[in-house]
Amino acid sequence: MTAAALLNDLKARKFKPVYLLHGEEPYYIDLFSNYIEGNLLSEAEKGFNQTVLYGRDTDVMTVLNAAKRFPMMSEFQLVMIKEAQDMKWGKDGDDKKGGDPFLTYLEKPLASTILVFCYKHGKFDKRKKTYKAIEKSGVVFESATIYENKVPAWIEDFVREKAYRINPRASALIAEYLGNDLSKVSNELEKLMLNIQKGNEISVEDVQNNIGISKEYNVFELQDALAKRNVIKANQIISYFGSNPKANPIQLVLGAMNTWFTKILKYHYVADKTPQNLAKELGVNPFFVKDYDQAAKSFNISKTFEIISYLREYDLKTKGVESTGNTNDADLLKELVFKILH
Repeated sequence: MTAAALLNDLKARKFKPVYLLHGEEPYYIDLFSNYIEGNLLSEAEKGFNQTVLYGRDTDVMTVLNAAKRFPMMSEFQLVMIKEAQDMKWGKDGDDKKGGDPFLTYLEKPLASTILVFCYKHGKFDKRKKTYKAIEKSGVVFESATIYENKVPAWIEDFVREKAYRINPRASALIAEYLGNDLSKVSNELEKLMLNIQKGNEISVEDVQNNIGISKEYNVFELQDALAKRNVIKANQIISYFGSNPKANPIQLVLGAMNTWFTKILKYHYVADKTPQNLAKELGVNPFFVKDYDQAAKSFNISKTFEIISYLREYDLKTKGVESTGNTNDADLLKELVFKILH
């Protein structure tokens, strides 16, 4: 089940008796559990019919006893286990004494109990009978980590649902600096939108002014300077990064550069270089195709291969491999940029 389909079902009050929300990405687990907790019961019903347990403080028998109760003056009762990855799950199936009552319940849960497991920072073992029972009688949703190249499109969808628009370069800039932690990205977007009139387009300037990204000295400006072989501007940006290492960690810069040059290399091998096809093959918004046209003119195939090799070499140096230890991150970036441009 997709996130959109599950949310639509919840909004339509099409509830299942058991939910297992699991995976590496906590954003959707929080989104769905918060929605269920906030909307399943009225405030008057919650007093008698809402039980919230925490995994480290509970076990399956406690959960079972809570789940087997009937609601009071309400259609449903809610039993939610937060941080379920820390719960003492006990046995998983039959044993010599006769059976597993928890598994028996999951196979035939009460329709009047909505049992929700919030299992964060990892996947539930799909081989377990518990998993298969929940999958059969309820809903299993895996909140997988989103690939970094998918984050700009996710940002565009997120702001569109809030009745905003966002400039493609602005969404890419946010993704580059905040990464694929969707909880962090969504929080920053929520704060940003408080300062922008609904319906308006979020610009690069809005992002820079509200998220604290330098207008002139960021990874995108560095890429632009390299593509245009603007030595002075590239070195100004590198110097700024060196003076502000916490805001511009070398690992972030190298990661962004590696992604960029890998796409430049792919550009060279794409036969159909129409903007629509390039956007599809490179996995970028069509808005950025012209930037790759420029970069590919500045870096031919052999030079691009060479640069990717440099990026790997300097990534290892930041980790102490084949490094004298006498150079800091700022010096390493200066050396790298010199090799890229010469």
